Amino acid sequence: MSDVLLKVAGLKKSFGGVVATDDVALDVRLDEIHAIIGPNGAGKTTLITQLFGEQLPDAGNVYFKGTDITRLPIHKRAGIGLARSFQITSVFMDFSVLDNVALAAQAHHGDSFRFWKPASTEIELRTAAMQALVQVGLDDRAARIASQLSHGERRQLEIAMALATDPVFLLLDEPMAGMGAEESASMVKLLKGLKIGRAILLVEHDMNAVFELADRISVLVYGRVIATGTPDEIRTNAKVREAYLGEV
Repeated sequence: MSDVLLKVAGLKKSFGGVVATDDVALDVRLDEIHAIIGPNGAGKTTLITQLFGEQLPDAGNVYFKGTDITRLPIHKRAGIGLARSFQITSVFMDFSVLDNVALAAQAHHGDSFRFWKPASTEIELRTAAMQALVQVGLDDRAARIASQLSHGERRQLEIAMALATDPVFLLLDEPMAGMGAEESASMVKLLKGLKIGRAILLVEHDMNAVFELADRISVLVYGRVIATGTPDEIRTNAKVREAYLGEV
């Protein structure tokens, strides 16, 4: 796990007098799940938006494979292998499961304006979409309308849509949000297999899932990383327990 894919150095972002990220430094390595945890208002969302180009930092840099991408546009970050899921599921409910993923693959291949050639008719895109569905275990749901899926299956679908863009770095924003125990257990099993050959940055409030999944954890409090380490190191860190884990 020595290959660093994403590195953050000195990242700062303020909104008026509120400091959202304060000199954040961390790295995410190949074949690793790196979790970001922290209380509400810790700056996790602001950090995510800066990593994916939705907001520019006031200071600091984001590096991907050694290249500075701090000011690279969102669509170009997707083109070099970054993808993300969102806290709130964002799928086309009236489309089939397969077509949802095919559309994500279509956008990644730069065909999103070829409206006269729908994704559903493109063999290459449908093949890529089905491969992504196999990875998340939804291939037997391919023909279903997305609105017919359970909440957990919709979260799986969103991950399949991200995988269809062939990412090497995947950010998952609370993939267990709203899930019951059985669905969470299925998602944990899925994510363990997805880290091979890529890096995953996981933002999650389910501490059981975090400590089962993460190779390393960074704890964000008031915009600052107060600790980074293995699950055991974080669990026994007095500063972390006082600032966050003692509340959970």
